[in-house]
Amino acid sequence: MSTTRVRTRRWTRSEYERLIDRGLFREDERLELLDGLLVVKEPQGDPHAAAVDLVVAALRAAFGTGWLVRAHAPLALGLRSRPEPDVSVVYGSPRDYRRAAPTEAVLVVEVSQTSLAFDRRRKASIYARAGIPDYWIVNLVERVLEVHHDPIPLEPPRRGWAYGSVQTLQPGGSVTPLAVAAVPSPSPTS
Repeated sequence: MSTTRVRTRRWTRSEYERLIDRGLFREDERLELLDGLLVVKEPQGDPHAAAVDLVVAALRAAFGTGWLVRAHAPLALGLRSRPEPDVSVVYGSPRDYRRAAPTEAVLVVEVSQTSLAFDRRRKASIYARAGIPDYWIVNLVERVLEVHHDPIPLEPPRRGWAYGSVQTLQPGGSVTPLAVAAVPSPSPTS
């Protein structure tokens, strides 16, 4: 008996964006393009939505003017990915992204309950490969914040990318986004 290998096709980001522009997906369809594959996003429960709102509020206060904190908005990462993270922080204003999604972010946050393993592996690899320096996972299962820094390629290269530093913060812990920590404090005047 012979077996036939199933062939699959990966989409490019530009092909996916053309499908969106032509209205091939319903408005309520929650999809994202990850490494060329169309992935259906999980529905959000109340704890997830509340966590996203809290993260957005905290990051807007931390970053201030000149930064845009976006919720559920796409990032154009490489040729084959257009993820829609729960929260991302990019430089600029909403007008800067009227015609095209940002291609860079200084921080991406995923709120995870049912997608924890996926967010730790697949999403982390995509964000690390894109050079996003700061990736956080709000882990609703264990009630911790997982902070990922230092994107690195894995060996052999076919294994993808990861973050070299992962820190877990318990409730009550604090963290400063790398982009905020990089801004020098004003010197006191005498």
